[in-house]
Amino acid sequence: MLTTNEITEIFYLCGDFSKEFDKSYKKHILQVDNGKKTRNKLGKLSHSEVMTILISFHLGCYRNLKHYYLFYVSQHLNKEFPQLVSCNRFVELQQQVAFPLVLFLKLCRMGECTGISFVDSTTLKACHIKREKQNKVFYGIATKGKSTIGWFFGFKLHIIINDKGEILSFVITQGNVDDREPLNYESFIK
Repeated sequence: MLTTNEITEIFYLCGDFSKEFDKSYKKHILQVDNGKKTRNKLGKLSHSEVMTILISFHLGCYRNLKHYYLFYVSQHLNKEFPQLVSCNRFVELQQQVAFPLVLFLKLCRMGECTGISFVDSTTLKACHIKREKQNKVFYGIATKGKSTIGWFFGFKLHIIINDKGEILSFVITQGNVDDREPLNYESFIK
């Protein structure tokens, strides 16, 4: 598990990024005035705290986010995160930080090419292949594709890492995209 200092460092990096992201986001957001009042109340957990918990989960040894949140964060990190919310509310907050978290990873936390790079892709299934016609969540976005395991309905995650295990680049595409197409791995070769 991560030490308190490592979690504090992750929080500091996420906090700095969140401040800059919020400034830029507020400049470019479209304001729609439909006569309804909007709620602008701040939540108990800030975006940078949610991002920190998610990053520390992926750096730790837990395989299940719910168990990590309930049995590690709630019990051992309650001094670092004094305003913790319920597990269900935390799952809802993840959706709000998905875009800033991806930008944080893409802009701030990519590794450097060491000369040895590995390229791979994996499936992100939206639903079982037999239920592809009934899927309404990703209608028109997710597609049928084939991997080495078989047919699936959803998306593909394409990733390049160096020999240290650091991510050099990643992209999510539709399921029917060729594995060699999305990532320009020639740009990482020196």
